[in-house]
Parts: sequence; structure tokens; C-alpha cells
Amino acid sequence: MKAMVLARVGAPLEATDLPTPKPGAEQVLLEIAACAVCRTDLHVVDGDLPHPKLPLVPGHEIVGRVVELGADVRGLKVGDRVGVPWLGYTCGCCKFCLTDRENLCDAPGFTGYQIDGGFATHCVADARYCFAIPDTFDDVHAAPLLCAGLIGHRALKAAGHARKLGIYGFGAAAHIVSQIALYEGRRLFAFTRPGDAAAQAFARDLGCQWAGGSDEAPPEPLEAAIIFAPVGPLVLEALAHLEKGGVLVLGGIHMSPIPQMPYGLLWGERVVRSVANLTRRDGEELLGIAAQIPIHTVVETFPLLAANEALSRLREGQLTGAAVLVP
Repeated sequence: MKAMVLARVGAPLEATDLPTPKPGAEQVLLEIAACAVCRTDLHVVDGDLPHPKLPLVPGHEIVGRVVELGADVRGLKVGDRVGVPWLGYTCGCCKFCLTDRENLCDAPGFTGYQIDGGFATHCVADARYCFAIPDTFDDVHAAPLLCAGLIGHRALKAAGHARKLGIYGFGAAAHIVSQIALYEGRRLFAFTRPGDAAAQAFARDLGCQWAGGSDEAPPEPLEAAIIFAPVGPLVLEALAHLEKGGVLVLGGIHMSPIPQMPYGLLWGERVVRSVANLTRRDGEELLGIAAQIPIHTVVETFPLLAANEALSRLREGQLTGAAVLVP
């Protein structure tokens, strides 16, 4: 198989020929049709997330078709189209797995981090963590749902029933969760990099009633906000715009240090909480909602061998929507 391989943290990915893997007893072998490029991939490649498996095939927003089944796999068959997310394995026996909190598993395996992922023509995946993809979506437009969509869905649930919602960092996750929030009747306020007129226009086109720079104040206080950008100082900016009792959700897996803050920003029972990974229930919920709306993912496709270009464009904030690699 062909793969783009991370041999050393901080180095460009290398185009490599690898043996096509054999699925284990509870795994399936997939022929990959599309894999979206996520900011978490950047954090892995750039070394923000420590101790990746090396060498590593990144990528965890995978859409593919089953071409081989492990001996103990049930419920899937050759030819099925499935999606593979970031959370690729859980132990099933720790206190978190046993209390419907598998996203906090004590011994997890993450796709494109500890498990070779989707920047390739083939991969193996735990059959338990393969989601059926609704026929509503083609391969390319389904791929961003597998992480940008999932983490946005979980972050929106964490924000509660807020009707006035701010979103900081208007990229792949934000443009999906915005469509869900608007479908639920919420009012949206988008915060982008200062001066990013294109991103602000994109947010308004999607239905946000206000869009401005992260250094600007919204026209009215917010009931909740979600931060997708990995920028710690935004925590202070967002808290300053929350009503009393408001909730601030940190939707990223990595964030730069949060500066010292005056207690007044938290006073009034404001809440700051993170969102970690996903559960299988999240996946089932999100894909059902996405088909019902239906969600339209904005994508830009790249050939597999252009993975470094896609990562660079994401790093520099030069993408609208999501980059998707097509083998």
C-alpha cells in the first residue's frame, strides 16, 4: 500500500510503500476512499501531542470500504462503507468504559497517533469503532464528520441549551457545528482571526448573525461559547463576553497556555470545561443528525501525495472548511 509516513516529529511526511496490513481478530481492513485533515494531525506532526507511535501514518477522519474481516468481527461485511474516528480502541473494562464514558478510557488507542491512520490507501481498524456512513454523503463530504463533526457535536452538547452561542475559530469543526446549532434554533456569533474578512464572510453566509475578529466584542452578551482555536488567551476574551451562569467549552485537544485571569471573569458561576475525544454514541447521534439536516461540509480535496501541502495550508489558516486527502 501507499502511505504518507511521519518518521520524525517536526519533519515532513514521507511517501512510502508499506506492506498492506492484515486485520486482527476484531479488526477490519479498509480500502480508504477519503481522509480529512484535522488540526489534531497538525498537533501530532508538530509535536504538540507527545509520544506518537513512530513511524506513524497520521489521519483519523477516514471513510473507506471493508475489504477483509477479522475472524471475530460481527455486524460488518465486505463492501460496507464505514467511517473511522480519532478514538480507535478502548479497553472496555476501566471505570470510565463501564460507566458510559469510554472517551475517558484509561488505556485508549487513537487513530493516527498510536494506531496507523488514514493518510494511506489502506488501514486496519477496530470493528467496534467503525461507523456506518449515511447514503446522504459521498466519501469526500462525509470524511470531516468523523472528527470535526464529532467533536463539534460533543462540544455543542457540553454548551447546554444556550440560545446565544459564540464560536471562536471558524474552521472545519465550526462550519459543521454551526449548521447543527442553527437547525436547533440557536443564534450564532462567530469569532475569527482579527482581520480575516474571508472567514467572517463564510460565517455570515452559513447563517451567523454576527462575525468579527476575536479581539472584538459581540453586539450582546453570550450564554455560551465554544473555542476551537488552540489559543489560550482566547479563554479570557470569551469569558469576558459571557453572561452570568454562562458556559465556555474548550473544544480542542491541545491549547497554548491560558494566561493568569482575574477572578471576576469566572465570578457569577461561569463554567469552563474541556471536551475529550468521543463516544460511539456521539458518532451515532452526529451521523443521524447530519443526514437529517442535512449538513453540507465545505471541502478542498488534495491527492494523497500532497498531504504536506494540506497540512501547511491548515497550519497557515489558508483553508475554508476542511482539507480532504483522496488516495
